[in-house]
Amino acid sequence: MAARGRRNAAVSTPPAAIPAAPSLNDPALYINRELSLLEFQRRVLEEAQDAANPLLERIKFLSILGSNLDEFYMVRVAGLQNQVDAGIPETGPDGMTPAQQLEAIRAAFVELWETAHACLSDLLAQLKDQDIFVLNYDQLSDTQKELADLYYQETIYPVLTPLAVDPGRPFPHISNLSLNLSVLIRGKDGEEHFARVKVPDTLPQLVPLQSSRKAKGPLSFVWLEQLIQANLQALFPGMEVVESYPFHVTRDADSAIQELESGDLLETVEEGVRQRRFGAVVRLIVEAGTPDGLVEILTQNLEVDDADVYRLDGPIALSRLRNLGSLDRPNLKDTPFVARPLQAKADDEDIFAQIRRGDILLHHPFDSFQPVVDFLRTAAKDPQVLAIKMTLYRVGRNSPVVEALLEAMEYGKQVAVLVELKARFDEESNIEWARALEREGVHVVYGLIGLKIHAKVCLVVRREGDVIRRYVHMSTGNYNAVTAHLYTDLGLFTCDPEIGADASDLFNYLTGYSAKSDYKKLLVAPINLRKSLEGLISREIDHARAGRAGRVILKANSVVDGRIIRLLYAASQAGVQVDLIARGICALRPGVPGVSDNVRVRSIVGRFLEHSRIFYFHNGGDEEIYLGSADIMPRNINRRVEVLFPIQKTALRRQIRDRILSVYLADNVKARQMDSQGVYRHAARAANEKPINAQLALLKAR
Repeated sequence: MAARGRRNAAVSTPPAAIPAAPSLNDPALYINRELSLLEFQRRVLEEAQDAANPLLERIKFLSILGSNLDEFYMVRVAGLQNQVDAGIPETGPDGMTPAQQLEAIRAAFVELWETAHACLSDLLAQLKDQDIFVLNYDQLSDTQKELADLYYQETIYPVLTPLAVDPGRPFPHISNLSLNLSVLIRGKDGEEHFARVKVPDTLPQLVPLQSSRKAKGPLSFVWLEQLIQANLQALFPGMEVVESYPFHVTRDADSAIQELESGDLLETVEEGVRQRRFGAVVRLIVEAGTPDGLVEILTQNLEVDDADVYRLDGPIALSRLRNLGSLDRPNLKDTPFVARPLQAKADDEDIFAQIRRGDILLHHPFDSFQPVVDFLRTAAKDPQVLAIKMTLYRVGRNSPVVEALLEAMEYGKQVAVLVELKARFDEESNIEWARALEREGVHVVYGLIGLKIHAKVCLVVRREGDVIRRYVHMSTGNYNAVTAHLYTDLGLFTCDPEIGADASDLFNYLTGYSAKSDYKKLLVAPINLRKSLEGLISREIDHARAGRAGRVILKANSVVDGRIIRLLYAASQAGVQVDLIARGICALRPGVPGVSDNVRVRSIVGRFLEHSRIFYFHNGGDEEIYLGSADIMPRNINRRVEVLFPIQKTALRRQIRDRILSVYLADNVKARQMDSQGVYRHAARAANEKPINAQLALLKAR
C-alpha cells in the first residue's frame, strides 16, 4: 500500500512548488507591541498563580500586575486614544490601526482582570490557613467592628473630605489613580444628591484589626474603602446615605514636553508633572453592581466614553495589595540573601588599584551594588581625583550615589551630572536631586533637546604621578541602590584608555556642543549604535553564508525595532542561530517556515526583574559581547542617548557566555518559549531532566 501510494502520487501529482518566502515587511510576521506587552502581564500573573512561589510573593506579583496595568493605560492606551481622537490611522509593522488595538486591548484586559481576581480569591483563602484574614466589613465580628470603627473615628474621619456636587459646587477633580466612593444621599425633602469621597492613599489600604502588624497570633484586616462606606453617615449628618460604590480613575500621564519652546527644561518638566494629575481620563473602573445612574454621573463629568468604562468585580485597585508585603512573616516570603562582596587582594588595596589589575564585572543582585557606591565615595575623598562625571536616570530617594556626589563637592572635586528629568514617573525625585545638586555647586545638565539620556556611565578622572588616568563604570541598569537588589543588571569597571577617551567624548557631547560622530570602542545612540549593531548581525550572516557557524544571542527587555527584526529574519534565513531572551515585548515571530526557523524567543519572569541587556556575536569563534542600556526599540536606538560597551577580557566574555547566557538558555522552570502565534508556554522539560531555575542557580553560585 505504501509503495503504491507513493507511485500513484508520483504519477498523478505535479511536483510541489517551493513556496516563496514572504516579504519581510509582511504584517503577518510581526506581533503587535501593545498586545505583546499584555502577554508579559499574563506571565506576571502566572507567577501569582504558581504554587511553587511563597504565598506573600504571589500576592506581590498581583500587586505588580495592578501597577503595570495602571501604567499601561496611563501611557500606551492614552497614546492610542490620542491617535484615534486626532484621526491618525497610522499602523505599525503589524498593520493594526489604533482603533483595532484599543478594541483588542479592552478584551485582553478584562480577561486578565477576571483571571487575576480568581487568583486573588484563591490566595486570600490560602492566607486564612496561615492565620492572615483579609475580610469584608460585613464579615467582621462585633469585637472587630468596634476596633475598626474606633480606628475610623480616630484616624480616618479627620482625613476625609466629602465633596458635594450641586450648582454652587462643581464636580470635583478626580486625581489620577485615586480610589473614590460615589455616594448618593437624600435630604429631608426627599431630594437626592451626589457626593464624592476620596479614599485617602496616605493611610493603610488594608486596616489592621490589631494593635501591631507584627503582633503574634492571627492577623485580620479590612479594606479601607469598606470601613469608610460603613461609616459614611458620620460625614453626612442629617442626611440619608442611600448607596455608595467605589470607582477608580486612570488618566493620561504621558504629557508632551514642548522642549523647543521652553527656556528652562527643569521648570517645564515640573509643570508637566503637575499637569499629569489633570490628564484626560483613559479608564474608569467601577464595581460591577454600580447602578447605571451613578455610572452616568461619572461618565458625563469625567468625559469618559462608554468603551472606557469597566464594570468589574473584586477590589478595583490591585496595586494596593503591596500593603501585605510588609507583614513580618518570613516563612511566606522568598529566602533572604546576601549579595557577594567585591574581594580585594590586599587589605590596603582601594577600588582604583583593583580596577588597574583588570576589568571588573558585577552581576547584580547576585554581586553587591556596594562597590559602585564605594567607587564614588572613594573618588569623593581621594586627593588625586580631579573630576567626577556621571549620568543619573532613576536614582530613587535617599540615594547613596547622590550623597557621594555631594560629598565630592565638599572635597573640592569638579563634579558634572546629567540628570534625566524625563525619566517617566521618576521626574519628581529627579527634580529634587537636581535642585539639591545645583545648590551645592554641581554642574547639572538636564538633557538634550529631543533626546532622552538613558545611558548609565560614570567617569572618574584621577592624577597618578605624571599621568592622568580615567576610570569608568558602565552599566545596563540605573544607579539605584534599591533596584540593584531587585533587578538583574551587569556593570563593568575599567580603566581602558580608549574607553576612557570615549567616555570623555560622550560627556562633552552631553554637556557641550560636541558634534563627534565616531567613538573608538563604545556604541552610542543615536550616533553609531544602529549602524554598528546592524553590522554585527550582518557579519554573522556573512559567516553563515561562508559555511562558518553563525550565532547571535540578544537579551533585552523588549525587541520591537523593525529594521533589526528584518535583519534577524534574514540571519535566520542564512542559517544563523538566533536566541532572543526578551523579558517583555517581542514583535518578532519565531518558527515561521522559511523566515525564522532558526530563531528561538524566550522570556523569564521570576523573583528578580530581568533588566540586563546582553548582545552576543559568535564571529567565527572570535566572540564579541556588548552590554549596555539600550533595548531593541526605535526609541532607544533613534531617540535616546544609549551606550553599549564591549567586554574585552576573554575570561569575562566566557563568564557571560557560560555562567549567565547559558544558564538563561537552559532555564526550564521560569522560562517561557514563544511560538509562531505569539503564545508563550513554559519551556518543555523531560521527565528525567533536571529542573533549572536560572535566577536560583545564579543565587546559589554567588
